[in-house]
Amino acid sequence: MVDPAVVEERIRAGVTGVEHLKIVDLTGTRDHYEATIVSAEFDGKTLIEQHQLVYAALGELMSGPVHALALKTYTPKQWQTASG
Repeated sequence: MVDPAVVEERIRAGVTGVEHLKIVDLTGTRDHYEATIVSAEFDGKTLIEQHQLVYAALGELMSGPVHALALKTYTPKQWQTASG
């Protein structure tokens, strides 16, 4: 188990220019999360590359305390369109 604040801190530290970040504990057990992330660092990267950046930021948390992570990653332009 890992506190959602730790997940947020790791993402903010490892992904440059995060403009919006929302972490949701999907099960209440602090090991299944959904993260919505908006960052200019995602510009020009494929969805896989964006997710790899997030996984790298979380490091060892992904091989133990975090059992599942649903990612929604957006560039600022994509977010502006998606959030209407």
